Amino acid sequence: MKGELFGVFGLVALSVLVRGDDPSSSKDNPTGPSSGSRRSVQRALEPYNDWVDTWRGVGQPKRGSSKGAWTEEADWAWKIGRDSAGLQFEVKDSKLFQSGLLSYDPEHKKFRFTAKQADGKSRDYVGDRAEQNKLVLVSADKESDDEQRLTIQMLHADRMLLLAESKPAGQSSFSRLAEIGYTRKGGSFASGADSGPKCIVTGGRGTITVAYKGKTYYVCCTGCRQAFLDDPEGTIAEAAERAKKEEAERKKK
Repeated sequence: MKGELFGVFGLVALSVLVRGDDPSSSKDNPTGPSSGSRRSVQRALEPYNDWVDTWRGVGQPKRGSSKGAWTEEADWAWKIGRDSAGLQFEVKDSKLFQSGLLSYDPEHKKFRFTAKQADGKSRDYVGDRAEQNKLVLVSADKESDDEQRLTIQMLHADRMLLLAESKPAGQSSFSRLAEIGYTRKGGSFASGADSGPKCIVTGGRGTITVAYKGKTYYVCCTGCRQAFLDDPEGTIAEAAERAKKEEAERKKK
């Protein structure tokens, strides 16, 4: 079992180093977000805004058993560039994961996850949003002829579940490798999720402040903070456009 666990895909995000809080005196950075393609990818990922945070996880190869179990700490954060957007995941002390990036392919309308497994090998996953807003990602290994499946689901505002499964060659169905139950670190998210400030970049929950031209804006993570600092004018314009569309949708209802 241990060998299988360490041979499974993985996820990790690197925190973005931010230089300064107020970019109003600097020149425009050409790496800032402005691409239409990037915006479409970002919109597809925005239903998973609630993932952005720090989580405490308990992994169990067998549900209800402490044998082989472990604890870990994970962070989800946005990674946004001029022509790309994705959700990165950083995890410490996991028996399954190292690193990965979740993105979206607008042309094929598929979610894509590029993972670095615990053994250091890379593996690509493709999937769709399923019922109850689950994200199901599947990968086939041509060398070993096995399939692996990752299912991520928000059970409620402060609880997330990640199920890792495998289907070796010759096996007709997937079998469980491990399940990780995550609890949001730092208190309840639900109490302020709807009424609190929103991230200027993605519309998620705003938890970090950033200043521009004497005004304070909110972002949800260091990735969005850097995206704002790279192109504050473009980000503010996009947020205004997004707010107009949301208002128009509300009036239709």
